[in-house]
Amino acid sequence: MIQISRFQNSWVLFSVSRVLLTLILLGLAMPSAFALDVHVRLNGDDSNDGSEQSPVASIERAREIARPVAGKEPVTVRVGDGVHYLPRTLVFDSGDSGTAEYPVIYRAENEGQAILSGGSLLELNWKPFRDGIMQASTEPGLAIDQLFVDSRMQRMARYPNFDPTKKTQAYQGHAADAFSKERAAKWSDPTGGFIHAMHRARWGGYHYQITGKDADGDVTYEGGWQNNRPSGMHKDQRMVENIFEELDAPGEWYHNAKTNTLYFYPGPALDLETAKIEVVRLRHLIEFNGTEQQPVRHITLNGFVFRHSARTFMETREPMLRSDWTIYRGGAVVLTGTEDVEIANSEFDQVGGNAIFVSNYNRRAHIHGCHIHDAGASGVCFVGDPNAVRDPLFQYGHKNDLAKVDRTPGPKTNNYPADCTVEDCLIHGIGRVERQPAGVQIEMAQHITVRDCSIYDCARAGINIGDGAWGGHLIEGCDVFDTVQETHDHGSFNSWGRDRYWSSDRGASQKVIDKEPDFPFLDAVETTVIRNSRWRCDHGWDIDLDDGSSNYDITNNLMLAGGLKLREGFRRRAWNNITINNGLHPHVWYNNSGDEVFSNIFMAAPQGARMPTKTAKGKRVDGNLYYANAPDMKDRYASFGWDVNSIVADPKFIDPEKGDFRVEAGSPAMAIGFKNFPMDQFGVKRPSLKKIAATPVIPELDVKSSLNKPRSDSGRVTRPQPIYWLGARVADLKGAEFSAYGVAKEDGGVALSAVVASTFAAEAGLQNGDLVQAINGKPVRTVSELLTEYQRANDATLQLKVVREQRVIELSVEKMPMLIVKNFESAAAAGELNGNLGSDAKVEANDSVRDAPVGTLIDGELADGYGPVFANGVSTGAYRVDLGTVAEVSSILSWSTNLNGMRGPQKLTLYASASDSDPGWNVEDRSKFVPLTTIDTTGLKHGKYCSVELRSREDQSLGRFRWIVWKVQPVTQRGENSAFQELQVLTR
Repeated sequence: MIQISRFQNSWVLFSVSRVLLTLILLGLAMPSAFALDVHVRLNGDDSNDGSEQSPVASIERAREIARPVAGKEPVTVRVGDGVHYLPRTLVFDSGDSGTAEYPVIYRAENEGQAILSGGSLLELNWKPFRDGIMQASTEPGLAIDQLFVDSRMQRMARYPNFDPTKKTQAYQGHAADAFSKERAAKWSDPTGGFIHAMHRARWGGYHYQITGKDADGDVTYEGGWQNNRPSGMHKDQRMVENIFEELDAPGEWYHNAKTNTLYFYPGPALDLETAKIEVVRLRHLIEFNGTEQQPVRHITLNGFVFRHSARTFMETREPMLRSDWTIYRGGAVVLTGTEDVEIANSEFDQVGGNAIFVSNYNRRAHIHGCHIHDAGASGVCFVGDPNAVRDPLFQYGHKNDLAKVDRTPGPKTNNYPADCTVEDCLIHGIGRVERQPAGVQIEMAQHITVRDCSIYDCARAGINIGDGAWGGHLIEGCDVFDTVQETHDHGSFNSWGRDRYWSSDRGASQKVIDKEPDFPFLDAVETTVIRNSRWRCDHGWDIDLDDGSSNYDITNNLMLAGGLKLREGFRRRAWNNITINNGLHPHVWYNNSGDEVFSNIFMAAPQGARMPTKTAKGKRVDGNLYYANAPDMKDRYASFGWDVNSIVADPKFIDPEKGDFRVEAGSPAMAIGFKNFPMDQFGVKRPSLKKIAATPVIPELDVKSSLNKPRSDSGRVTRPQPIYWLGARVADLKGAEFSAYGVAKEDGGVALSAVVASTFAAEAGLQNGDLVQAINGKPVRTVSELLTEYQRANDATLQLKVVREQRVIELSVEKMPMLIVKNFESAAAAGELNGNLGSDAKVEANDSVRDAPVGTLIDGELADGYGPVFANGVSTGAYRVDLGTVAEVSSILSWSTNLNGMRGPQKLTLYASASDSDPGWNVEDRSKFVPLTTIDTTGLKHGKYCSVELRSREDQSLGRFRWIVWKVQPVTQRGENSAFQELQVLTR
């Protein structure tokens, strides 16, 4: 036996006590080993404790159980398989928060098998109605916004019917008579129906609710607030739904709430006896409702399917900052006032509005591994508070007093999303209801990262940044294609920068920026980076930096269709990008913008819109490679210093048919500093998403040759002569210019330039950059139509519809010269000609004439011959009258004879000069000549004789001139010139 002394016993007790104390202290210092697991099962009971053996039935009850320990120990709520119909929106507030150490996680036990539904399951007794349509009684008071049959959304009865093959047609079926009086005549009561119509310029769409029919049978409705650039419905692209009489196609339904009857046309393959019928109740399934002071923190949603959230298109009405958008602040999941909230590995299936909406103050929201598809509106939206913006404006045409705006850079408050991420997400089928959506929308936010996402099949943009506030975004590793499917004038990536520096009056902004070069960066305080991504937009631009977008770096991008557009804005740097079958589209740059475009591979020459100019040409457009068969492909703007050091060469792509546009070793592209970047890293990485993700069609290479010789039968190639109206130069819109002016191609318009103070156009109130779209109520889509309507106006006052700075204005013009065209069947009918040219007057031509001496043009007699006619094919012929002295000119006339029924039309431009000496023949020399107007009567009917007169109004004059020039062009396809007989100039 071992004996222990009292001293030894005391030492042992002391040692044991010390060990126990140490363990206690260590326990206080170490994280708790405890963690709460709460189990939710469809067969559970909310009176249970939530253990695995005793699960609860609702997530709401699980939240109540978790709340007391949230943030004190780790919490995991495990949700079992099946459809969990939420009785009301599930709301988390700051009291539900976890911490970084003790997070709160709501997790599906089996990913994708726990469905959170904002709908209800209906038990119906179906009976035949007629023509294959079935009917069933519903509970009184039931409102049905969406109907799901076996988990697939069906369509409200509509006209015209839905055609899934028409992916790029508005609404997959549209008709001009969608709600015409004739169509509505067969509707007994359309109240509650909806009108969906594209924006007139196809910048998104509008939605209206039908309120009935008036006494005349016209449909009445309200709405149309869903677009922040309103200009009325498109005249053709319209569709109606929720009209009982239009129930005529499989998959359509109609619910009569008055009789509590649901009608459904199931089609032959569907057995309604076994089908699961669900309807939608909730707009929001889950909300995180916190504030900056009391945020909801460290909560994760993982592995769920979110389904059955209501459509919200009639609530889409909040205008964004001078954006084309209005928006609804809501979605299937809504984050407000959060920090470190995570939505992971979840599916958003056919939700009626936005899928995820991150509103106002949020920090470090992380959305990853998600599959968002067939959403009524947008995929993921990050939208801050307008009150966080300094000097916010909401309508496109609103203007700040630039001398008074706040010069403090950055936001005014913290009430906006920042440092948030959308990563490794598959987003497609965006805008199934609304037509101004995006896969990812960023507005009034900072440091938003969109990484490794596949985004496609979008009604509008794949990714949209609505303003420059406050930059610092990162877009990388994305695959974005099949966008702008039903709309127009947009990009797979689109941005605006209508920030406080920006004005639709570019000149006003330019004046301030010339004095304050940092002015454009008050909102765009940090650089946004777009890199290592693949883009394809066949109905717009691949990357579209629109209206004032500033402070961007664009590098290592593959653009497959629409190319790169840079409009207005400052400090955009684009390098090491590849544009297939396209190139750079520079639009209306500011002076000294600091833009740089270098070391890119292009396949088309730059397509400038209203630029470049000597000052609006950026910092550097040079050192690029143009893949073309035309050696001068790079020289389009060489006179402005662009592409002086660029090259035209074959870059030697490795495998373009398979989408590998890296270049071979030794490629000429290396000489311009181009560096290969990976071609197999675009889009989602998660295996389950990558397996189902689509990829873009790789286009065949179209190596351009801009210098091809014309066909032998195509006629002589001539340089187009400038065209003038009221002294201003006018031109049709072409290509990207429709976007530059902000109008639809079908509306067209005539663009004005060279509107100097001495012109009648300036006197009428017209300005450089104006676009004339109508004269006296008649559309003028082209210069030809403008000249025709001007001639038809005769002596009437001109009522002009003008687009200025992308806004429509009306101008009334009373004292402008008249253009009068008359036809006569005989010289006698024409009466005596006025020939007061004066004894010193003489006439001459700049080229030889045939058939009659040029002097007969002022002999005061009409004849039945060619007159002094220019030879066929002469396209630069000109007649000139010298009055001998400067005089007040009141009228200029020219007479022609319609020889052989072909020579009567007149096609010419009138110029005048007040020079004391011979001014020469260079009528484009503005130091000597002024243009008056272009005349083109080739589209009119002609008698034997035709007179065309430019006449000033009474007590007015055309100006003080000595020389008048008629610069003519051939009037037939064979190059035949007018048979001019007389030229007359009347003076006061």
